[in-house]
Amino acid sequence: RYSYCGWFMDLLYIHSCHKTQESLLTSTSGFNNYRGVLNWCVVMLVLSNARLFLENLLRYGVLVDPVQVISLFLNDPYSWPAACLINNFVFLNIHFENHFRMSSGKQKGSFSELVGFLVHCINFALMLTFPAAVVLLVPSVTPVGGAFVLGSYTILFLKLYSYKDVNLWCRELSTVKAKKLSRSLSCPSAQTLNGGDRKVCYPGNLTIRDMYYFVFAPTLCYELNFPRSSTIRMSFLLRRLFEMLFFIQLLVGLTQQWMIPVIQSSMKPLEDMDLSRMTERLLRLAVPNHLLWLIFFYWFFHSSMNFTAELLRFGDRQFYKDWWNSETVTYFWQNWNIPVHKWCLRHFYKPLLRRGFSKIISQSAVFFLSAFFHEYLVSVPLRMFRLWAFTGMMAQLPLAWFVGNFLRGNYGNAAVWMSLIIGQPFAVLMYVHDYYVLHYREEAQ
Repeated sequence: RYSYCGWFMDLLYIHSCHKTQESLLTSTSGFNNYRGVLNWCVVMLVLSNARLFLENLLRYGVLVDPVQVISLFLNDPYSWPAACLINNFVFLNIHFENHFRMSSGKQKGSFSELVGFLVHCINFALMLTFPAAVVLLVPSVTPVGGAFVLGSYTILFLKLYSYKDVNLWCRELSTVKAKKLSRSLSCPSAQTLNGGDRKVCYPGNLTIRDMYYFVFAPTLCYELNFPRSSTIRMSFLLRRLFEMLFFIQLLVGLTQQWMIPVIQSSMKPLEDMDLSRMTERLLRLAVPNHLLWLIFFYWFFHSSMNFTAELLRFGDRQFYKDWWNSETVTYFWQNWNIPVHKWCLRHFYKPLLRRGFSKIISQSAVFFLSAFFHEYLVSVPLRMFRLWAFTGMMAQLPLAWFVGNFLRGNYGNAAVWMSLIIGQPFAVLMYVHDYYVLHYREEAQ
């Protein structure tokens, strides 16, 4: 009888279909494969945006106009570029020559460090004030053209500041450590080493070719030795070029077809201060604005910078990290724009720490500097000063504190995404409204 019961229980155990386990959607189940859910989100996103696209097309028709794009840079789309843009290009070369001559002169002892510092300060001040004066005073410069010029000068400013700093460090360490610093193929006076790479020690890097290589390289931080790739991959180069051409046209088309109509329809609620309508327009603008921002990120930080790096055989291709996984605001700003982050860390944040400032003060100073340049690149081309961009950047400090202390994991990541999706269109609406009131309200009336 006992053996019969044991045999019966074994039979039941063999055919048992239950065991202690958690539901897959329970956090303690350990299940993490949500690839199908992600695909579902992508499909829903495509379908919802396709509906919005068809609705936009039926309501406004085809608004894409290439000639209108050219007019953003020129007042007359069929004329040559404004003379001020050509003058700016010439002025860039003057700055290159000034920095090169000052670095070479200080190395040879022709200038004292104090004289060199004063000349550098004058040069840096001119780099920010001269293009701003041109944009503000020359009527033929449009907002988009002005932003392009100021952006170019800002990049040059950061690059030459790094160039000045590194050569200063080399002069200070020339008796001990400078001989260990090396540079790659960008310098013609380099010494051939193993593997065919040529390296140079300070002051062998003070050449025109070396400086212009750094000016065009996709980095803001100067080094005596940049990592270099062995060859130029033509297939990779052509893919990046195709992406650049495709995405810039997509950006322009979506801006004309989707973004501008939404902004134009938002002017009336803003003038009437209709809070409910303003909120509706803000949420309506958030989707195209965020989509354009994502496309611009890929176009600039992946396609364009990789194209330039491949063309110059620049080896360091880490232009961004996984900012989309950011659980804090600080992590986002440290990883979405690596060239700027490296420059701020190397030439601004760490020098402040070495001078005895606390981490909080140094971080606040970095955000203040970033806020200044954001406002500089927006207010000057628009020829109005409203400080929306400056305020938005400085607001990142309390937001970073709140998210870092009260939100964790997925909640922190959601907060970062919400700040990106809602914060940017809010600033866009404020600037567009103020620009409309300043320039077109009387004409419309």
